[in-house]
Amino acid sequence: MRTVRTAARTVTEFLVLWLTSAVALVLTDLVLPGVELTAVPGGGPFATIPAALSLALVFGVLSVTLWPLLMRAILWAGPALLFVLTFVGNWLIMMLAVQVVPLARYENASDLFVLAITLSAFGSVAIGAIAARRDDTYRLMVVRRNRSRLRRASAGVASDESPGLLCIQIDGLGHDVLHRAIRDGVTEHLAGLVRSGSHTMVPWYTDWSSQTGASQLGILYGDNRNVPAFRWYDKTRGAVAVFSNPADNAAREVERAHRDGLLTGGASRGNLFTGGADDNVLVVSRMRGARMGGGATGYADYFLDPANAVRTTVRLVAEVIREVRQAHHAHRADIIPRIRRGGIYPLVRAFTTVVETDVVTAAVIGDVIGGRSPVYVDLVGYDEVSHHSGIERPETLHVLRTLDAQVGMIVAVAAQARRPYRIVVLSDHGQSQGATFSQTYGHTLEEFVLQACDRAPARGTGSLGSRGRGAEGLGYAEASLHVRTGGTAPAGPLDNPVVLASGNLGLVSFPLAPGRATTSWIAEHHPGLLPALTEHPGIGFVLAARDDGGSVVLGRGGSVDVDSGEVTGRDPLADFGPGTLDRIRRTDRFDNVADLMINGRYRPDTGEVAAFEEQVGSHGGLGGPQTTPFLLYPSTLPAPPDPLRGAECVHAVLSRWRDLR
Repeated sequence: MRTVRTAARTVTEFLVLWLTSAVALVLTDLVLPGVELTAVPGGGPFATIPAALSLALVFGVLSVTLWPLLMRAILWAGPALLFVLTFVGNWLIMMLAVQVVPLARYENASDLFVLAITLSAFGSVAIGAIAARRDDTYRLMVVRRNRSRLRRASAGVASDESPGLLCIQIDGLGHDVLHRAIRDGVTEHLAGLVRSGSHTMVPWYTDWSSQTGASQLGILYGDNRNVPAFRWYDKTRGAVAVFSNPADNAAREVERAHRDGLLTGGASRGNLFTGGADDNVLVVSRMRGARMGGGATGYADYFLDPANAVRTTVRLVAEVIREVRQAHHAHRADIIPRIRRGGIYPLVRAFTTVVETDVVTAAVIGDVIGGRSPVYVDLVGYDEVSHHSGIERPETLHVLRTLDAQVGMIVAVAAQARRPYRIVVLSDHGQSQGATFSQTYGHTLEEFVLQACDRAPARGTGSLGSRGRGAEGLGYAEASLHVRTGGTAPAGPLDNPVVLASGNLGLVSFPLAPGRATTSWIAEHHPGLLPALTEHPGIGFVLAARDDGGSVVLGRGGSVDVDSGEVTGRDPLADFGPGTLDRIRRTDRFDNVADLMINGRYRPDTGEVAAFEEQVGSHGGLGGPQTTPFLLYPSTLPAPPDPLRGAECVHAVLSRWRDLR
């Protein structure tokens, strides 16, 4: 019976595409003067239908046959043209179809081009819209196709029936935000896991560097030492290291080659690192030197399926339009805080919320059907939109709702899989919200530091300085599509301090200072800097080294000795909650801690921070919900420690669950 239903669905899909294409050809024949279908004598108003059906059938057969070859060529042509060339590929197939069955006359090549574009667009919108709106239908299609592929490759699939471990990371989703989303009906599938009692949700607490690079290194390798921020200045190389750079991420993995990766023998999907996995799709550390058609990125396997290409292309265009409309509404309604959302951001948003999501979800479904374990996937769309819109704005919750649907789809597929799975859903950090530092005070952190040091800003430092890149999504998209390599040297003279940012965490490094600059060295070379920073209303506290080998936390009207915890005057850490000094002590021991670690102000009364990057929702430092992600795990598993502090502890918990039989 199942075989009959499968055959029936396959025939239905083919008939829909065939008839849709035929209707498009008939309509084009009626409205386009330069194209004329061959008419059957005496056929009346239906005279062109036989020609349309024949031409559409040949077009469909050629598409199935030639599409994989065309897509491999398109993928290697480069990312910028990918989705345009998807339609151009259909045009080339149409040109060949007209030569195979000469049932359409056209005056010139431009007319045939219009015919082909109309045909591909008509079919793409019709079939793609159905698939995009019906994830249950799409899931059945993906499951069926993966099962067929896996039956052909069954010799290479493990027969281990012990429970597998599948970890789904919803990037940037804080524990409290998810708690409210469950309450308000935004995340029905995650809510179902909690309400049914099958899963338990608890918070966990990040290190000072509350961002994906630090969290994933800790979770996947059990070691995130020497990671002070998302980007930092490496004095040994004289270059900026950043987690969106494939070469830098590969270097972080080499440093941890002796560690037992969480994903050894498994699969890494959409992450910054492999975690020891043998199979990697859209993993930034493996994108160095790869192009889109290469196996390291994982695009090829996905886009070789015409249905995937059509569905994702349609959804990408719709997401771009949605972002433009939502940004216009935010501007007209004067929603505050907000940032500029123009330029290429609509494309970046569409990449993270559609392309990355579709590619890695399809890969995970294949993993589950194939019985692969362990598997760790990162869904990054919520994090990206939160940066630009806010952590609980309508457009952000819409993205969260779609990611919840992806989780529900994966869970449903796992329920049909041969191998049982323990499914863990978690986040790597939360986000805190507020108007940016530059919006609030009229200058960036970099501009303020350079002015206090009596230095002029170097032209072009904005891309590396405290204004930042706006969000990780842009860097992630560039890494996925263009693939950058090598570190980036900061602009400006060497006697200028290097000012970087990771959310509301700022880093100042002095390239000419031997080793780590101390407070006396800074006072001698830049006497106005520390007083200016500690008195600035947007600065919460500053970590600096002393000459005696210890360190001190400085703030307005007071200080804290890092080693002893002794407070002099007003406690600059009072607003940041318990555990703050422990986090600072850990970072203070890093080999590459910045000369000055600057945490922006946090307002407990409103829960707001002022990011040094241009972000409405931000993370990377301390203050508010950015340091409190969540862990949703099967209730049958041993409970994690309470409280669960640090990404390295999360690694220990997941490793223990992975090894259970």
